[in-house]
Amino acid sequence: MNHGPLHPIGELARRTGLSVRTIRFYSDAGIVVPAGRTAHGHRLYGADAVARLDLVRTLRELGLGLPDVRRVVEQEAALPDVAAAHAQAVDVQIRTLRLRRAVLTAAARRGSTPEELDLMHRFAKLSEEERRRMIGEFLDAAFEGLHAHPAFGAVIRSMTPELPDDPSTEQIEAWVELAELLQDAGFRASLHATALDLASDRARDDRPGMPRVLAETVRSLAEPALAAGVDPASAEGAAIASELAGRYARIVACPDGPDLRARLSARLERMNDPRRDRYLRLLAIVNGWAEPEGTEAVLEWTMRAVRPGAA
Repeated sequence: MNHGPLHPIGELARRTGLSVRTIRFYSDAGIVVPAGRTAHGHRLYGADAVARLDLVRTLRELGLGLPDVRRVVEQEAALPDVAAAHAQAVDVQIRTLRLRRAVLTAAARRGSTPEELDLMHRFAKLSEEERRRMIGEFLDAAFEGLHAHPAFGAVIRSMTPELPDDPSTEQIEAWVELAELLQDAGFRASLHATALDLASDRARDDRPGMPRVLAETVRSLAEPALAAGVDPASAEGAAIASELAGRYARIVACPDGPDLRARLSARLERMNDPRRDRYLRLLAIVNGWAEPEGTEAVLEWTMRAVRPGAA
């Protein structure tokens, strides 16, 4: 029930800051009902109409549609519940806009073609289930036939990207590029060859062999020499190569010599795929891990040192 004077629509417009046309629209929609009419049939509104219109304007500015606005003002729905639902919708819109910005920024930086832009956009908007399926197919292909190997589980976990629910622009850009690598058949084949090395080069007691830790072993032996400017063809370089080859020989139970050096060189060459370093860098960004150091320079140094016939 309204108490106090009734206001014509023009006065209501002045008090609320809304246009007469807007108030008439809300009135026709049944959201703000006139409390009476003048002798000439013009609408009159009570004091409660001002508060109701203020609420309607706020809800509309926050993006609520008319059906939800009506439910709130008629108290058919609790305002906190409606606000929470719309807050979630806004979160989705924000993530969508950030995704679009990331794709457009990456496309501008890379000079992408329309076809590449379309592919990037499709990769970026994949659902979590679709991302997991794509990742699973990639890892299954890279480690085909090796699921029973004792190191398989740990390797899979260490190579699985997990885009967070609210990723940064950098993480979205990294995921888009990572998704492109997941589709690279040559990269899958390269990883599979390295994984086969891991499976075949292992000690008799079934411990994981050198390929699993080869990058770390190479880094510990060759990185200091590389930083010090040691020539891999020098006597000092040959001594480092002999130590690495000796460790490898003990793991695979073969004597050091030209055949073993050739085998080790082949392992190093397969590992020295620039796509692998790029994958690990992008993976670190997507997962929020510390960026790993690249292995290309130390692998190149080691391959020059560990050459067939150098023993």
